[in-house]
Amino acid sequence: MKNDADVIVVGAGPAGSSTAYHLANRGLNVLLFEKTSFPREKVCGDGLTPRAVKQILDMGIEPTKENGWLRNKGLRVIGGGHTLELDWPDIDGFPNYGLVRTRSDFDELLARTAQKKGVILHEKTRVTGPIFDDSTGRVIGVTTKNENGNEEKHFSQVIVAADGVSSRMALALGLERRDDRPMGVAVRTYYKSPRTNDHYLESWLELRDQDKLLPGYGWIFGMGDGTSNVGLGILDSSPVFQSIDYKDLLKRWLDQTPEEWGFRDQNMTQPVRGAALPMGFNRQPHYTKGIVLVGDSGGMVNPFNGEGIAYAMETGQVAAEVIEKAVKAKNNFAREKELHNYPIVLKDRLGGYYTLGRVFVKLIGNPQIMQIATKYGMASKPLMRFTLKLLANLYSPTGKTKSDRIITALTKIAPAA
Repeated sequence: MKNDADVIVVGAGPAGSSTAYHLANRGLNVLLFEKTSFPREKVCGDGLTPRAVKQILDMGIEPTKENGWLRNKGLRVIGGGHTLELDWPDIDGFPNYGLVRTRSDFDELLARTAQKKGVILHEKTRVTGPIFDDSTGRVIGVTTKNENGNEEKHFSQVIVAADGVSSRMALALGLERRDDRPMGVAVRTYYKSPRTNDHYLESWLELRDQDKLLPGYGWIFGMGDGTSNVGLGILDSSPVFQSIDYKDLLKRWLDQTPEEWGFRDQNMTQPVRGAALPMGFNRQPHYTKGIVLVGDSGGMVNPFNGEGIAYAMETGQVAAEVIEKAVKAKNNFAREKELHNYPIVLKDRLGGYYTLGRVFVKLIGNPQIMQIATKYGMASKPLMRFTLKLLANLYSPTGKTKSDRIITALTKIAPAA
């Protein structure tokens, strides 16, 4: 058997393209398979925190206004009768600004950046399943089918599953979603709106229909192109998670916003679309039998804020560091030893933090707790600055401030499960 590449990456979303880029940047030969073609639509809020911006910069991308990026200064939080504008904190190693860019454009940019680095990208090519080594049970390749119906086999030393929440590759190994980890659902659409230019991402902690408190949280992100991305998310810890009509929920909330903002049906530029948010490492192990899980396939979404892109790209970067050592290992035993380090590195990096996030999800799933937290918490700007650091995972582990030291201590105490 001859390998077609050092590594095969399945899925060219942010996780897959980031992984492929960093692998190629380390001198490895990479095949990247994408079942659709670019540009293509994905459900997302389109808002990128400084944690995601760092990943963009690490790929050598210049996020300038001339290149189609819209910067923001921080987060505007609305709830409990208060409105607070919180700037992104200054943290060593991270930029102090966020970005906005549509997912269809964003994903293609990442994939093309990986191509420029030497990655071989196959669009309109579906990976239909893994190829197992009969003697070891290890995955040694994949079968594919292109748009013309042609089927092929491709082999490599390592396979990266970046094929999303319903990962075909993970399921082929029997890796089901863990029921003890949180899951969210997000819906969003775009409206022509005078609020298109905004220096802050806007988060609504309370959604209301007249005087009735609705489940979930909402967002409004100006896109700078005459439209705003508007959506809401709800967690499975909410008692109405299974029964709610998400499109109706979104409309009921937006009907309460000022009409001059433009968030009405006649100004909608795209249909309302929804997607699942797999959170807190909800599929494990992140390495087994030759397959590495990155991004949504491994449930990498931050439970605190529903952010997925930053962690998709970050886990891709981590995976590339581990895989390079594995591919260059002296023998198969050494290769497997390196690859089994990947889940350990992830848990050391994010495990304790995600455990705290799972506790947070259970608490805010109770509408009464959420209402009390917003009513009294929003009254204190210092407390909300601390909360922003915690929710956005933007703190310094070296403990330069009191809030940094508290969050660092909490993440170290929490078990990395």
